[in-house]
Amino acid sequence: MMMNRRSFSAALVAGAATSLISTRGIAATKAPAKARNIVLAHGLFADGSCWSDVIARLQAAGLNATAVQNPLTTLPEAVASAQRVLDRQDGPTVLVGHSFSGMIVSEVGVHPKVSALVYVAARAPDAGEDYAALAKTYPTPPASAGIVFDGDEGRLTEEAFLRDFAGDLPEAKAKVLYAVQEPFHRALLTGKTTQAAWRSKPSFYAVSTEDRTINPDLERFMAKRMGAKTIEVKSSHLSLISHPDEITRLILEAAGQTA
Repeated sequence: MMMNRRSFSAALVAGAATSLISTRGIAATKAPAKARNIVLAHGLFADGSCWSDVIARLQAAGLNATAVQNPLTTLPEAVASAQRVLDRQDGPTVLVGHSFSGMIVSEVGVHPKVSALVYVAARAPDAGEDYAALAKTYPTPPASAGIVFDGDEGRLTEEAFLRDFAGDLPEAKAKVLYAVQEPFHRALLTGKTTQAAWRSKPSFYAVSTEDRTINPDLERFMAKRMGAKTIEVKSSHLSLISHPDEITRLILEAAGQTA
């Protein structure tokens, strides 16, 4: 318990908006290797530019950061896009995923160059698990009602995007993000992972406590199940944009770059 109190105090010093949750699990007991490469994958209703604020901070810390352009078509194609970026890295690499791209992290995170995993308000399925069925065991988040389809392409309405996806961002900024959201294909949501990289790699999780896109209690369940080092951020689903300092600190810790 003394170690947990010290960790909690350190987290409060690091950022008032963040609190540390001590968890148990195999992954949490493994110290991450020091890494200078960070690969970041985006989820639905977004593109790689959503990581811009975090990338700027990682670069300022001397790290090599690369955003994956997730095609949002099928899970195998999304995984392949991350695989290609990982193949180009020159050493230990932290793989980071937001939202849906937690599926990518869980699947491709077994890559030998991946030294640690970071999930940001992200899906974290077990191998072969039906994520949709798991999600249904928790109250449905409001954003789900705002998804509309044009044939096989899905997107969020502007109202749902501003209120339920980017609710803690300035309206003008949220409207810009809405304008550039990348539609996803129906087939993407049918994929299941065959790997659960968090069972063998050090894992970290940022819960968004005000999330209206993924239920925060579901995020807490997945983080606890994987034994992740977990922080809670008082944020909408887009903590990587509204709280980039906290998310960057967690990534730096996963990269072994913090004291």
